[in-house]
Amino acid sequence: MAPDFQRPFTLPPGATEIVLVRHGSAVRAAGERLAGGHADPPLSPEGVLQAEAVARRLGEQLLGGLFVTPLRRTAETAAPLAARTHLVPTVVEDLREVHLGDRETGFNAQALKPDPLAARLFEAGRWDVIPNAEDMDRFTERVRRGMARLADAVGPDRAGVAVTHAGVIAEACRQVTQSHAFAFLYAENGSLTRLMRLASGRWALRSFNDTAHLPVAGADGSPARNAPPAAGALS
Repeated sequence: MAPDFQRPFTLPPGATEIVLVRHGSAVRAAGERLAGGHADPPLSPEGVLQAEAVARRLGEQLLGGLFVTPLRRTAETAAPLAARTHLVPTVVEDLREVHLGDRETGFNAQALKPDPLAARLFEAGRWDVIPNAEDMDRFTERVRRGMARLADAVGPDRAGVAVTHAGVIAEACRQVTQSHAFAFLYAENGSLTRLMRLASGRWALRSFNDTAHLPVAGADGSPARNAPPAAGALS
Protein backbone atom coordinates (compact mmCIF):
# COMPACT_ATOMS: atom_id res chain seq x y z
CA MET A 1 0.00 0.00 0.00
CA ALA A 2 1.31 3.44 -0.90
CA PRO A 3 2.11 5.68 2.09
CA ASP A 4 -0.49 8.33 2.93
CA PHE A 5 1.41 11.58 3.43
CA GLN A 6 -1.76 13.37 4.57
CA ARG A 7 -2.41 11.14 7.55
CA PRO A 8 -2.04 12.57 11.09
CA PHE A 9 1.58 12.90 12.15
CA THR A 10 3.26 10.04 13.94
CA LEU A 11 6.88 9.95 15.02
CA PRO A 12 8.99 8.26 12.32
CA PRO A 13 10.56 4.93 13.33
CA GLY A 14 13.70 5.46 15.36
CA ALA A 15 13.08 9.18 15.87
CA THR A 16 13.24 11.04 19.19
CA GLU A 17 11.01 14.00 19.95
CA ILE A 18 12.16 16.77 22.27
CA VAL A 19 9.52 19.19 23.54
CA LEU A 20 11.16 22.45 24.61
CA VAL A 21 9.03 24.38 27.10
CA ARG A 22 9.88 27.99 27.81
CA HIS A 23 9.60 28.46 31.57
CA GLY A 24 6.67 30.40 33.01
CA SER A 25 6.72 34.15 33.57
CA ALA A 26 9.15 35.13 36.30
CA VAL A 27 9.10 37.88 38.89
CA ARG A 28 10.80 41.10 37.80
CA ALA A 29 12.34 43.07 40.64
CA ALA A 30 15.37 45.18 41.38
CA GLY A 31 18.23 43.23 42.91
CA GLU A 32 17.29 39.93 41.31
CA ARG A 33 18.71 36.81 42.92
CA LEU A 34 21.75 35.47 41.06
CA ALA A 35 22.83 31.84 40.61
CA GLY A 36 26.33 31.43 39.22
CA GLY A 37 26.10 34.94 37.81
CA HIS A 38 22.73 34.30 36.17
CA ALA A 39 19.56 36.16 37.11
CA ASP A 40 17.50 33.59 39.00
CA PRO A 41 14.03 34.92 39.90
CA PRO A 42 11.11 32.68 40.89
CA LEU A 43 7.91 32.31 38.92
CA SER A 44 5.30 35.03 39.18
CA PRO A 45 1.66 34.09 39.97
CA GLU A 46 1.02 34.14 36.21
CA GLY A 47 4.00 31.84 35.69
CA VAL A 48 2.54 29.35 38.16
CA LEU A 49 -0.69 29.25 36.13
CA GLN A 50 1.33 28.71 32.95
CA ALA A 51 3.23 25.84 34.58
CA GLU A 52 -0.04 24.18 35.57
CA ALA A 53 -1.33 24.59 32.01
CA VAL A 54 1.81 22.91 30.65
CA ALA A 55 1.25 19.99 33.02
CA ARG A 56 -2.33 19.58 31.85
CA ARG A 57 -1.21 19.68 28.20
CA LEU A 58 1.64 17.19 28.51
CA GLY A 59 0.67 15.18 31.56
CA GLU A 60 -1.09 12.40 29.63
CA GLN A 61 1.74 11.94 27.13
CA LEU A 62 4.05 9.00 27.71
CA LEU A 63 7.40 10.67 28.32
CA GLY A 64 10.90 9.25 28.32
CA GLY A 65 12.36 12.00 30.49
CA LEU A 66 11.90 15.43 32.04
CA PHE A 67 14.75 17.93 32.08
CA VAL A 68 15.39 21.37 33.57
CA THR A 69 18.28 23.82 33.83
CA PRO A 70 20.07 24.96 37.01
CA LEU A 71 17.85 28.08 37.18
CA ARG A 72 14.88 27.92 39.53
CA ARG A 73 12.24 29.20 37.11
CA THR A 74 12.64 26.04 35.02
CA ALA A 75 12.40 23.73 38.04
CA GLU A 76 9.29 25.56 39.27
CA THR A 77 7.71 25.31 35.81
CA ALA A 78 8.46 21.58 35.61
CA ALA A 79 7.12 20.82 39.11
CA PRO A 80 3.42 20.32 38.20
CA LEU A 81 4.35 18.09 35.26
CA ALA A 82 6.75 16.10 37.44
CA ALA A 83 3.95 15.58 39.97
CA ARG A 84 1.57 14.30 37.27
CA THR A 85 4.06 11.98 35.58
CA HIS A 86 6.13 10.95 38.61
CA LEU A 87 9.26 11.80 36.64
CA VAL A 88 12.25 13.21 38.53
CA PRO A 89 13.63 16.18 36.55
CA THR A 90 17.25 15.90 35.41
CA VAL A 91 19.31 19.10 35.43
CA VAL A 92 21.09 19.79 32.13
CA GLU A 93 23.69 22.50 32.68
CA ASP A 94 24.23 23.02 28.96
CA LEU A 95 20.67 24.29 28.48
CA ARG A 96 20.87 27.18 30.95
CA GLU A 97 20.12 30.61 29.50
CA VAL A 98 22.77 32.60 27.64
CA HIS A 99 24.67 34.85 30.04
CA LEU A 100 24.16 38.51 29.15
CA GLY A 101 27.12 40.01 30.98
CA ASP A 102 26.51 43.68 31.76
CA ARG A 103 22.83 43.25 30.80
CA GLU A 104 22.18 40.09 32.81
CA THR A 105 19.57 41.91 34.90
CA GLY A 106 17.12 44.34 33.36
CA PHE A 107 17.70 43.26 29.72
CA ASN A 108 14.02 43.15 28.79
CA ALA A 109 13.25 46.54 30.32
CA GLN A 110 16.19 48.15 28.51
CA ALA A 111 15.26 46.51 25.21
CA LEU A 112 11.94 48.35 25.21
CA LYS A 113 13.74 51.72 25.05
CA PRO A 114 15.86 53.24 22.27
CA ASP A 115 19.18 51.54 22.88
CA PRO A 116 22.17 51.61 20.51
CA LEU A 117 23.66 48.49 22.13
CA ALA A 118 20.48 46.47 21.60
CA ALA A 119 20.31 47.68 18.01
CA ARG A 120 23.87 46.46 17.37
CA LEU A 121 23.10 43.16 19.09
CA PHE A 122 20.09 42.37 16.92
CA GLU A 123 21.86 43.50 13.75
CA ALA A 124 24.84 41.25 14.47
CA GLY A 125 22.78 38.32 15.77
CA ARG A 126 25.33 37.76 18.53
CA TRP A 127 24.79 37.96 22.27
CA ASP A 128 28.45 38.72 22.85
CA VAL A 129 27.97 42.23 21.45
CA ILE A 130 27.01 42.94 25.08
CA PRO A 131 30.12 43.63 27.20
CA ASN A 132 31.11 40.59 29.27
CA ALA A 133 28.36 38.42 27.76
CA GLU A 134 28.90 34.74 27.00
CA ASP A 135 30.87 34.03 23.84
CA MET A 136 28.36 33.28 21.09
CA ASP A 137 30.33 30.38 19.64
CA ARG A 138 30.59 28.71 23.05
CA PHE A 139 26.86 29.22 23.61
CA THR A 140 26.14 27.67 20.21
CA GLU A 141 28.27 24.65 21.02
CA ARG A 142 26.79 24.01 24.46
CA VAL A 143 23.23 24.18 23.12
CA ARG A 144 24.19 21.66 20.42
CA ARG A 145 25.75 19.45 23.09
CA GLY A 146 22.75 19.81 25.39
CA MET A 147 20.25 18.89 22.71
CA ALA A 148 22.27 15.82 21.75
CA ARG A 149 22.37 14.80 25.40
CA LEU A 150 18.59 15.09 25.65
CA ALA A 151 17.98 12.95 22.58
CA ASP A 152 20.48 10.33 23.74
CA ALA A 153 18.90 10.18 27.21
CA VAL A 154 15.33 9.87 25.90
CA GLY A 155 16.16 7.34 23.21
CA PRO A 156 14.47 6.37 19.91
CA ASP A 157 10.71 6.10 19.50
CA ARG A 158 10.10 8.22 22.60
CA ALA A 159 9.51 11.84 23.58
CA GLY A 160 11.07 13.93 26.32
CA VAL A 161 10.36 17.37 27.76
CA ALA A 162 12.96 20.02 28.62
CA VAL A 163 11.98 23.22 30.41
CA THR A 164 14.47 25.83 29.31
CA HIS A 165 14.84 29.45 28.16
CA ALA A 166 14.00 31.73 25.23
CA GLY A 167 17.61 32.15 24.12
CA VAL A 168 18.22 28.41 24.18
CA ILE A 169 15.03 27.65 22.26
CA ALA A 170 15.97 30.25 19.65
CA GLU A 171 19.45 28.78 19.25
CA ALA A 172 18.20 25.19 19.03
CA CYS A 173 15.71 26.18 16.32
CA ARG A 174 18.39 28.17 14.49
CA GLN A 175 20.66 25.15 14.40
CA VAL A 176 17.90 22.90 13.08
CA THR A 177 16.71 25.35 10.41
CA GLN A 178 20.02 27.13 9.68
CA SER A 179 18.20 30.44 10.03
CA HIS A 180 19.24 33.84 11.40
CA ALA A 181 20.42 33.63 15.02
CA PHE A 182 17.40 35.48 16.42
CA ALA A 183 14.71 34.31 13.99
CA PHE A 184 13.07 32.17 16.71
CA LEU A 185 13.73 34.44 19.67
CA TYR A 186 10.12 35.16 20.56
CA ALA A 187 8.93 31.98 22.27
CA GLU A 188 6.34 32.92 24.88
CA ASN A 189 6.40 31.89 28.50
CA GLY A 190 4.87 28.43 28.87
CA SER A 191 4.96 27.75 25.12
CA LEU A 192 5.89 24.43 23.51
CA THR A 193 8.40 23.97 20.68
CA ARG A 194 8.80 20.48 19.23
CA LEU A 195 11.94 19.20 17.54
CA MET A 196 12.85 15.68 16.59
CA ARG A 197 16.05 13.84 15.87
CA LEU A 198 15.52 11.27 13.14
CA ALA A 199 17.16 7.86 13.10
CA SER A 200 19.64 9.27 10.55
CA GLY A 201 20.78 11.88 13.10
CA ARG A 202 19.20 14.76 11.19
CA TRP A 203 17.13 17.19 13.24
CA ALA A 204 13.78 18.67 12.17
CA LEU A 205 11.48 21.36 13.58
CA ARG A 206 7.86 20.24 14.05
CA SER A 207 6.36 23.31 15.71
CA PHE A 208 7.32 26.57 17.40
CA ASN A 209 5.68 28.64 20.15
CA ASP A 210 2.54 26.53 20.60
CA THR A 211 0.40 28.37 23.19
CA ALA A 212 -2.97 26.69 22.68
CA HIS A 213 -2.97 25.36 26.26
CA LEU A 214 -2.26 28.70 27.98
CA PRO A 215 -4.91 30.78 29.76
CA VAL A 216 -6.32 33.74 27.85
CA ALA A 217 -7.31 37.19 29.11
CA GLY A 218 -9.40 37.13 32.25
CA ALA A 219 -12.77 38.71 32.83
CA ASP A 220 -11.01 41.48 34.76
CA GLY A 221 -9.43 42.71 31.52
CA SER A 222 -5.94 41.51 32.40
CA PRO A 223 -3.60 41.16 29.39
CA ALA A 224 -4.03 38.11 27.18
CA ARG A 225 -1.72 35.33 28.29
CA ASN A 226 -0.92 34.49 24.67
CA ALA A 227 -0.26 38.02 23.42
CA PRO A 228 3.02 38.42 21.47
CA PRO A 229 5.96 39.19 23.77
CA ALA A 230 7.71 42.53 23.73
CA ALA A 231 10.59 42.95 21.33
CA GLY A 232 13.76 41.62 22.87
CA ALA A 233 11.94 39.47 25.45
CA LEU A 234 14.40 37.02 26.97
CA SER A 235 14.87 35.13 30.19
